[in-house]
Amino acid sequence: MADSIRTIPGTPLSPAVPVIVVDGESDGTETPQKRKGSQRLLRRLQRISSSPTLTRIGRPRSSSSPYGSPGAFSCVSLATSPSPFAHTNSSTSYFSHTPTGDYSTAPSSVATTPCLESPGQDDIECDLAARKIDQPVVTVTTSSLPSEVKKKSKVFNLWTSMPLELKIHVLSLLSPKELVRTSRVSKKFHELCFDGQLWTSFDASHFYKDIPAESLARILETAGPFVKDLNLRGCVQVEHYKQADGFVRACRNLVNATLEGCRNFERTTLHTLLKSNKQLVNLNLTGLPAVNNATCKIISRGCQQLEVFNVSGCKQMDAQGIKFVVEGCHQLRDLRAASIRGLHNRDVAEAIFKTNNLHRLVLAGCTDLTDDAFQLMIHGPNPEFDIVTGRPLTTPRKLRHLDLTRCSRLSDTSIKSLAYMVPELEGLHLSGLTRLTDEALEPILASTPFLTHLELEDLAELTNSLFSTHLAKAPCAPHLEHLSISSCENVGDAGMLPVLRVCTNLKSIFMDNTRISDLTLAEAAAMVRKRSLQRPRQSQLPVVALSMVIYDTHNVTWTGIREVLSRNAEMIKPSPAKSVADGVFSFPAEIISMKCFHTWQMTVDEHTKRVLRGDIGSACRFEKLWAEYMQAAQEAGIDGANLRRRRRRAREAQQLLAGEDPAAAPSGRRRSLTTACVVM
Repeated sequence: MADSIRTIPGTPLSPAVPVIVVDGESDGTETPQKRKGSQRLLRRLQRISSSPTLTRIGRPRSSSSPYGSPGAFSCVSLATSPSPFAHTNSSTSYFSHTPTGDYSTAPSSVATTPCLESPGQDDIECDLAARKIDQPVVTVTTSSLPSEVKKKSKVFNLWTSMPLELKIHVLSLLSPKELVRTSRVSKKFHELCFDGQLWTSFDASHFYKDIPAESLARILETAGPFVKDLNLRGCVQVEHYKQADGFVRACRNLVNATLEGCRNFERTTLHTLLKSNKQLVNLNLTGLPAVNNATCKIISRGCQQLEVFNVSGCKQMDAQGIKFVVEGCHQLRDLRAASIRGLHNRDVAEAIFKTNNLHRLVLAGCTDLTDDAFQLMIHGPNPEFDIVTGRPLTTPRKLRHLDLTRCSRLSDTSIKSLAYMVPELEGLHLSGLTRLTDEALEPILASTPFLTHLELEDLAELTNSLFSTHLAKAPCAPHLEHLSISSCENVGDAGMLPVLRVCTNLKSIFMDNTRISDLTLAEAAAMVRKRSLQRPRQSQLPVVALSMVIYDTHNVTWTGIREVLSRNAEMIKPSPAKSVADGVFSFPAEIISMKCFHTWQMTVDEHTKRVLRGDIGSACRFEKLWAEYMQAAQEAGIDGANLRRRRRRAREAQQLLAGEDPAAAPSGRRRSLTTACVVM
């Protein structure tokens, strides 16, 4: 690029101006003209006036470039005219067309920009030397953008330039419902939203009410080959859709399948799904009328890798189907067959004994299960017994969870067979076995050191001796987390106080409809307070560490409820040797939640809510007002002197409690506020 210095002739009052043209040529003509003597004199005076030491007079004129395209051509004006344009601060050239076709120039440099003279049209101009000024010459040059850059879009599209892996990762953060909506944006988004990596898990249990059957079937048909975890729990709209076979045939790689709640699922469709997915590991068919013994036979032949099988509530099958699955699926670990008929069959019991791979066995509601069949499941056919101990010489079972709830035909004879045969047992559910006594449970508690969940609901024959003597001294006592003795009418404080002192890891306890009293509640509160001080603090706010159910317990009064509420909001005083920074807190870290008599439940819930949010002062005031109200109400119910005054105190306490929280105030008859009527 060559720069050239050219002189553009001016008007008589504005002599020729030398211009440096960069990357372009001037359109004006360069016709040299002979100047007169007066013009030469004016020219010299103008040169003298360009000195920065002279004060310039006049108001600067604004300038702007009329050319919109940047970089076409640019020039730097070096005019020394005393015109007002010399005062402008703009750095761009200003051109204006004259009627005669010539060009007039205006300076674009700052006021102190020096003037460079080119060899002129006459001898005088050529002999003049250029004046030297200390400040350097400021030249502004611009050039046009390359054509390749101009062709590109000015807006950078981040999504288009993003790798496919990142796009899939971004879309994986969306829910299935949001993915379907996003797929309508364009064809490219449709391809991305139905990529197999996004549909390896399809759980419709959260949005099945908001999506029509046609859309649900279409999604499964598109993403079916990639789905590994399918959950259609509660999707009743799929049952009546005519093209249900379409998405069933598309799902060929299922590993976990849950069809619970699809009550009208056709049997042929179900069998097609099972035959085309031989790698199933978890299968849940709870309550499906389409399931029968033929379905279980298909599963036993095709699904050799099955580990979890749930057919609870399938009324069209019996225990023979259970036998097919147990004998065919050798990796079965979890069998749930609640409310299945025919479990008194000895062949089925012997098949369950031979497998010895089950970790969970749920037979709740199987009323056909007898003592002989259950003993055969545990001891096997014709077992040998030790002469000294009287225990069977049989390989112990691997059961960890056993649920025999409402198996009403079982008695102490069969339940006692679990003793020393299930050393890894963690959960035992025996609720509803009304024929059980302490004799059946004593050896079980002594031989299950890992027991954490024990449900003994509706066992009216149990006594306090089982809990105080055996459970409190059992090896599982420190590990016990859940205990249910609901409707055990013979169990009271004598049996539960030792349990609460030893079982310090309890998280939930159900004691409704028993004979416990306020002493049990006070012991539970002391146990939770003691262990909260021993455990490290996890959060700044209290958490519920023990849930108690104590409704319908006639020996529990409001005094025991108040004791628990008071312990929940009791402030902890730091010792002199420790400070708050050492881990001493002003309120307990763990509290107790209760489900009690319905009249007190609203007060208990409100108090617990305030403690959980850390408002200990408000909880203490609320508990005090409730105690005053209950005490006044109790005094008002006593016949004798000052009965009217006691009732007035009860009403005042009730008003105070209502002012603290109207929702938690006890309900009762309101006094009429109307005035007396005077009859003339």
